[in-house]
Amino acid sequence: MNTEVRIREQYKALSREELLETAYNLGFNFERYSHSCSQSTVAAIHQIVYMDDIAVKVATSLCGGASLQVLGACGGIVGGIVALDYFFGRPADKMSCRAEVPADTAAIGKAAGITGLLADRFVDHYGSFLCCQLQRKLYGRFFWVRDEQELAKLMAAGAHEGPSKCNDVVGRAARWTMEILLDNSLLKPSGPA
Repeated sequence: MNTEVRIREQYKALSREELLETAYNLGFNFERYSHSCSQSTVAAIHQIVYMDDIAVKVATSLCGGASLQVLGACGGIVGGIVALDYFFGRPADKMSCRAEVPADTAAIGKAAGITGLLADRFVDHYGSFLCCQLQRKLYGRFFWVRDEQELAKLMAAGAHEGPSKCNDVVGRAARWTMEILLDNSLLKPSGPA
């Protein structure tokens, strides 16, 4: 299941490892300065490959376990899934509200196979991809971030500053997402489609 991915001009001369390191650094720093683990992961990929700007926007509130609820998937994996589905997901014109189209529903399984590679990396590295469980691993507890006092405690614990905190999770998510894109796509010369 190869699809076309176009690397932006300023990155096309980089080696594979340099692209992966760039993705990590962009994810780490987007999270550090802009927050929103989900949006920062997509922004890192968007910075390197051609994607519509709207992909970054639609990932805004998928952070913090989805809508800052903490109990859902980490925004890093969700942002990675958004970026992967941008390339490998089922197009809107392949959906129907009138009848099931088996060949088009098979596209869900194909996309889930690609995004499952990212889930596997999270589970292998962190033991989970749930926000609350990652927070427990990183901070010894989870924080109910919709509460201002809890959010302040998370920030005091170094959420966006520490070398092995949320920004590292996003850096890894961006790196792993870029790796999956490189391994499963047909890279094309840079330039708009």
